[in-house]
Amino acid sequence: MDITRRKALATLSAVGMAPLAYAMKLSQAGLLQRTIPSTGELLPAIGVGTWQTFDVGGSESDRNPLKEVLQKMIESGSKVIDSSPMYGHSEEVVGDLSTELNLNSKLFIATKVWTSGEEAGIRQMNQSFARLKRQKIDLMQVHNLVDWQTHMKTLRKWKEEGKIRYIGITHYIDSTHDTLADIITKNPIDFVQVNYNVSDTHAENRLFPTAQERKVAVIINRPFQEGALFDRVKGKTLPAWASEFDCKSWAQFFLKFILSHPAVTCAIPGTDKVSHLIDNLGAAVGRLPDEKQRAKMVEVV
Repeated sequence: MDITRRKALATLSAVGMAPLAYAMKLSQAGLLQRTIPSTGELLPAIGVGTWQTFDVGGSESDRNPLKEVLQKMIESGSKVIDSSPMYGHSEEVVGDLSTELNLNSKLFIATKVWTSGEEAGIRQMNQSFARLKRQKIDLMQVHNLVDWQTHMKTLRKWKEEGKIRYIGITHYIDSTHDTLADIITKNPIDFVQVNYNVSDTHAENRLFPTAQERKVAVIINRPFQEGALFDRVKGKTLPAWASEFDCKSWAQFFLKFILSHPAVTCAIPGTDKVSHLIDNLGAAVGRLPDEKQRAKMVEVV
């Protein structure tokens, strides 16, 4: 994936779009914002996921690139960052680095509870608060539906107390989409996080329409299918017609497909490289593909 991304970014440079200059254009243009249906609050449509990428040690060589990602993320107008206790050191790294940079309060921090039992869930979530250096978490999600009914009681209570702002549920495989749809139909939930990309559109069948009907925000994980989408287009030239919706790279091609679905609130591609971050954020600038273009995008991939 890195090789393909480097080639794409080299192409941007070749047409006068070096990463830093492109970042300035992002800041000037303003990123696409999407509404959280339950409150009307606006969120940037592209954020950052931390699975694997932020699970690093304490050395400067490990952490400095991530400090750059967080700094450039805020400078470019993004702020959504998603983590989990499942992701090793990621919560701790986000908390430490964002505090060092004095931008922790500027982030929309989403994390998860990933254990069984009420007391275990409370202990784990309190640990997340400490690691993320937060008194209030923006979005607490039940990770992969693990003991979700038990944790939902705690989440509702904590939301009422002002300890968390939003409640969510997550999963990453197609077979859970109907279950997610059932849950958001019967329970007051603000966010659902789910897998969706140009090669895996199963969420469109029932989950997305249900989320729209129930006014639930949608976060997209695995937008690049864990890098497999870049493998599919390796050696292929970006279609000339991609310029019709202001697309300049394959990463933006994949992300603009996701953002062009009206149910989607935010996509969270993971990265530990500023150049990739800037490329990703470019998907939230300019036009998005229409239905005919979306169909062509599926055919290409």
